[in-house]
Amino acid sequence: MIEINEFLAIVAAAVSGLATPVVDLIAVQSDDPYRVLAATILSARTRDEVTAGAAARLCDSAPDLDALAALGEKKIAGLIKPVGFFRQKAGYLALLPRVIAAEFGGEIPPTVDDLVKLPGVGRKTATLVAATSFKQDEICVDTHVHRIMNLWGYVATKDPAATEQALRKKLPQEWWRRVNSILVAFGQGICRPRFPRCHQCPLDRECPKLGVVPARIKAAGREIRLVSWNVNGIRAAAKKGFAGIVGSLAPDVIALQEIKAMPEQLPKELLELDDYRPCFFPAEKKGYSGTAVYSRIPLLGVENGIGIDAFDCEGRVMTCEFNDFYLVNCYFPNSQHGLARLEFKLDFDRALARYLEGLRVKKTVVVCGDFNVAHKPVDLARPKENEGNPGYTGEERAWMDEFLAAGWLDTFRMFHPDEPDHYSWWSYRAGARARNIGWRIDYFCVNSEAEGRVADAVIHPGILGSDHCPVELTLKNA
Repeated sequence: MIEINEFLAIVAAAVSGLATPVVDLIAVQSDDPYRVLAATILSARTRDEVTAGAAARLCDSAPDLDALAALGEKKIAGLIKPVGFFRQKAGYLALLPRVIAAEFGGEIPPTVDDLVKLPGVGRKTATLVAATSFKQDEICVDTHVHRIMNLWGYVATKDPAATEQALRKKLPQEWWRRVNSILVAFGQGICRPRFPRCHQCPLDRECPKLGVVPARIKAAGREIRLVSWNVNGIRAAAKKGFAGIVGSLAPDVIALQEIKAMPEQLPKELLELDDYRPCFFPAEKKGYSGTAVYSRIPLLGVENGIGIDAFDCEGRVMTCEFNDFYLVNCYFPNSQHGLARLEFKLDFDRALARYLEGLRVKKTVVVCGDFNVAHKPVDLARPKENEGNPGYTGEERAWMDEFLAAGWLDTFRMFHPDEPDHYSWWSYRAGARARNIGWRIDYFCVNSEAEGRVADAVIHPGILGSDHCPVELTLKNA
């Protein structure tokens, strides 16, 4: 039998820098039960990033039950799309104010027994709202909690409902309200349902692994996993769990932008990160700009800069040569308030494009980094309000059009061509991240000749540690 207090404490520490389930994040930032209830109803069978965007749109238009009643089902459906079963959920939400007024005097009830009487609220939703919003001692059991508790052998149950009852009898009460958020983050980031990353798990040796398929570290050398992340200060990121995040993502190569540090300023943990070889290209100005690459696959060489002093003094481009591809790690200039640096940025854009053309004739080129531009309206939450602002000017977007037209592929849009609500940067202001009011400005691009090598491209919006989140590309070996 495992020691559950020890297991949960270790897991809680391991996921401290990883994804926080969206409902827990909203509960931390708002004590309004209405917002938590609405987000929880929306979250069923829906990715967290989609839930966050839909919940933000809904609560912006209807900040309370009275406003929700005034919207009507059709408007609600338009606001919450594309969450799973959005029409059905719109019906539930439209009924919600009427039922709460009739049955509970207009106040959202705090207990599970009453919450399950509301439209669209099952037991899992009710326990989550009671625990997160009303601080009731309840246990929310989703599929991750059910799966991991059985994987550990702590319970032997057939479904989440049975797991909840079993945990009520044996789980120490101090964990009741926390266990869901801890194990959901753990289940999404490390102990995944398919191919769990046992080699990255702090419980690898102690875990019983009941029914676990052996972890896949890499598909027999046929794929290379690349991650790009603007860390907004690598020393700050280190204090927010950077090493653990890299461990959980387990990329073959991770490219960083805006490191804001010289190598001699870095702590030992950043210079000796597991089995990764670090390479740095800091800006000449301390505490500013700069790039870095950590690789655990052999490097043939590293070239810093593109031969233009105005850009190279800011540490903006690193080219890493591998056996069958180049990885070009870029931190594009920000055009800044009042567009004071727009021309500088456009000059950089054009110079970089010329530089990349010289590389693509030799082998596959992967370009990654913070491009500091949202290309299309779908790439930011509020395109109309940001028209002409830094990162969404006509000039910057036109260059992106030209770049892609010249035979470069935006790999994320290869898999998600028109999907909204996928962002990689959020302002620190006004709870933008919890509401998913963001921009997609971090990219992986490849030359069109290498299109067949692109296996997958994803964004990790739940990973914290910076105002940007990591983006990832899986590249097939040639």
